[in-house]
Amino acid sequence: MVEIKTDSMPNRKFSFLDVAKEFVPKILDASRVISEGREIPPQLASEMAEEGLFRLYIPKSVGGYEIDYLEFLELVSVIAEADGSVGWCFNQNNVLSTLSAFMPKELAQEIWSDPTVVLSNGPPISPVAVPVEGGYQLNGRWNFSSGSRHAKWVVALAPVKGRVLEDGESPEMRNMMIPKEEVEFIDTWEVNGLRGTGSFSFTAKDLFVPESHSFVEGGPPREEGPIYLIPKSLLFCSGFATTALGVARGALNAVIELSSAKTPQEQDLLMKQPFTQREIGQAEAIWRSANAYLRDSSEAVWESAVNDRVIPVETRINLRLSSTHAIREAVKVADMAYSLSGATAIFETSPIQRRMQDVRVISQQIQGRMSHYDTAGQYFLGMDPKSRLF
Repeated sequence: MVEIKTDSMPNRKFSFLDVAKEFVPKILDASRVISEGREIPPQLASEMAEEGLFRLYIPKSVGGYEIDYLEFLELVSVIAEADGSVGWCFNQNNVLSTLSAFMPKELAQEIWSDPTVVLSNGPPISPVAVPVEGGYQLNGRWNFSSGSRHAKWVVALAPVKGRVLEDGESPEMRNMMIPKEEVEFIDTWEVNGLRGTGSFSFTAKDLFVPESHSFVEGGPPREEGPIYLIPKSLLFCSGFATTALGVARGALNAVIELSSAKTPQEQDLLMKQPFTQREIGQAEAIWRSANAYLRDSSEAVWESAVNDRVIPVETRINLRLSSTHAIREAVKVADMAYSLSGATAIFETSPIQRRMQDVRVISQQIQGRMSHYDTAGQYFLGMDPKSRLF
């Protein structure tokens, strides 16, 4: 467990779990503002950054905390239970920061010399980087840039024109590290769930990126820490699965609380209805089963990374499968909570309404695709999985 000291209380030590829990009331108080404003409020995002909550996966050698993978997932769960958008950004921005262990150390030190820096990125749409003297001329568009409104740098992945890897076929892909103010953001984030992630698009037009602000994607890590042996795709999927389960847990807790106060017309309290009791029992079983499988798979990956420094294929497949399954099961739990709540849940002011929308958006993202079941099935049938997202 990592312990830190804050400037406001220099003589008192906190674990990051303590820090996360202290932010929960603030996040809950801001939930409606987060959704309506489509961002984590600047003051809240700044406070989280100042407490180190966006430096958890950054190497100690460049001023990060490089915390335990399992500890990090516990933090995701706590934050996501309070608000799905904050949980999503917390996972996204931290996992993206693992790039600090793969880029040249000088570049990492430059970017993270600011203790509150946050990165944002997004899937590329037909970008191209043209080599020019001293760097690259970059054009393209990148979508779904979660956390873009509190980020300070963006990461633009692009193929380099005229360059291929050693196989002679694959283009050289480079991560371009760009100060946020140098790209143009486009407001495309008109959505019903995860509104607070502010997942805008950004574009670059004839933008010069110095060679020193770029590095080849997919190389070996510069750092020795076991967290950097876990593929980013698995860090993302397990974190987002934990986010989905946290959101579903929040919805389930909300309907349990509601059931002791709400009385359907001309009936007993909701909690005294046999249908409610059965649904709550089934929802708990679904949530706890999915959570246990995800936890077991995560523990196996971390144990392999720490002890063996190699993660077997089946261990990776299990984490991919348990993550997708957790996301799909979280949708079921949130839907059950929504259904039990009746008309109470249809209003925007209802936390169950927001959580139902949030978890459904998570299920639509790449980490929740049903095709991941196919990948796992192919492996367990003795076939070569077609996907490489594990």
